Amino acid sequence: MQFTTPVLEANAGHFTRLKSPIDVPAAQRDPQVVKTVSTMLLDIENRGIDAIRGYARDLDGWEGDDFEIASSTLASSGKRLDPALREAIDLGARQTQAFAHRQREGHSDFEVELAPGVHTGVHYVPVGRVGAYMPAGRFPLTASAFMTVGVAKAAGVPHVVACTPPQPSGGANDAVLYTAYVSGVDRVFLLGGVQALASMAFGLLEDLPVDMVVGAGNAFVAEAKRQLFGRAAIDLLAGPSEVAVLSDETADPELVAADLLGQAEHGPNSPAALVTTSGTHGNAVMAAVDRQLKTLSTADICGPAWRDFGSVTVAENREVAASLMDDLAPEHLEVITADDGWYHKRLRNYGSIFLGEWSTVAYSDKGMAGTNHTLPTAGGAKHSAGLSVSRFLKPLTYQRVDKEATDTVAPATIVISESEGMSAHAATAQMRLDRIRQ
Repeated sequence: MQFTTPVLEANAGHFTRLKSPIDVPAAQRDPQVVKTVSTMLLDIENRGIDAIRGYARDLDGWEGDDFEIASSTLASSGKRLDPALREAIDLGARQTQAFAHRQREGHSDFEVELAPGVHTGVHYVPVGRVGAYMPAGRFPLTASAFMTVGVAKAAGVPHVVACTPPQPSGGANDAVLYTAYVSGVDRVFLLGGVQALASMAFGLLEDLPVDMVVGAGNAFVAEAKRQLFGRAAIDLLAGPSEVAVLSDETADPELVAADLLGQAEHGPNSPAALVTTSGTHGNAVMAAVDRQLKTLSTADICGPAWRDFGSVTVAENREVAASLMDDLAPEHLEVITADDGWYHKRLRNYGSIFLGEWSTVAYSDKGMAGTNHTLPTAGGAKHSAGLSVSRFLKPLTYQRVDKEATDTVAPATIVISESEGMSAHAATAQMRLDRIRQ
């Protein structure tokens, strides 16, 4: 979906549009997509594995006997890759896992005595079973498993399964397989789309149902996750990939244009927004986009995305620029200005931020930055963060009240319970109070 028109507080300042996106309905919740997914899920729930096999044959061209990819095929996937690609994947795995393990260290159990004899605490427990979807369409998202399988494993999830769609050759994409392998996946199945998510959530692949389904995908995959939520947890509901750049006259227009097109390459409905404090810079970026589009092999994707969903906004000062960007709440936010630190402290709404001209979003997309690229879209960054170790952890609270603390907590519990008319609640506290007073 395109970014929404900014709504600024009164007297926040002025801005001018040099380029605006077209006004179209959100890509999410297309009625036909909702209906199709609902029909498929109901059919799969009723007919089980037979329905899965039917959809796999009809939609993926699957012709095998077993969906599971043999462990030997998984383990040898790296041998079938160009050495440079294998080395790059190994680096991405190390970077992503190192960051995730450091995040895990920040989630520590603790206990605090709130009052004498009243002990409370948190014990972090990983989710038991996770199902990851690894897309592999026109552009296989090689790094996807870093962000889902690898981060889940860093969180301590004991069992992670994954599904990936078959290629035209009939097998899986070896780069996607190898990324899953080095990320620590337990089992991988050759299965795509709605049927893949349903099979993991319903436990139809000779495996128990997963507790959580994660991973990127097309509109049908996103809708399947939405409808499966409740039966299983999900990471987040993501729409088309987004990028926004906040830059000023000190930024190189060619770099800014390249980074806008880099994310527009994800799909013809991927929004790319520029907010700048310089009209001259904004016009220079638009001219650079036009020049670069002539050189890209994916101009058939980037061009429509920029034409229909690209925007350029000129703010009168940095305060207005920051307000505009917080209202956009983009998935990926690049800041390339003379004062990146000021913006970093001021900005609040984004999936992940990339500071300075050397920090392109592509580094995170391919796993090199170590951070997770599964991030909120469509304004979701105003209330949610992206996928991380914490999403795979359950912060379970506990309490242990000593006998000596009864005089502190029981009388107040009785008073509140009686005021509410909940006599059974009051009785649980009164019985304990009576026993210490005998």
